Amino acid sequence: MRWQDIILWVLFFLSIAVALWYLFGNSPTFEQTILVFILTILFAIGSKINSLYAEFKFFKKHFNNLEKSFIMLSKDFKDHLHDKNIHKK
Repeated sequence: MRWQDIILWVLFFLSIAVALWYLFGNSPTFEQTILVFILTILFAIGSKINSLYAEFKFFKKHFNNLEKSFIMLSKDFKDHLHDKNIHKK
């Protein structure tokens, strides 16, 4: 497990515990209970955005390599056509 997953699970259980404490013990205020839920959701969204950004960088790198390969292939093809035209004359 990644450290983000562990923190997310801890925040999730903390949110559940605070909600149950609010419902049955009436100790934290409603705003404090909502704040814990909001922090859990924000951390989950941030973690997901971070992992998607890492995947995007990976695909961007491979796309650039693919683009370079196509450029080299087009140059080879043009050279081949140029050589073929020279031999015909």
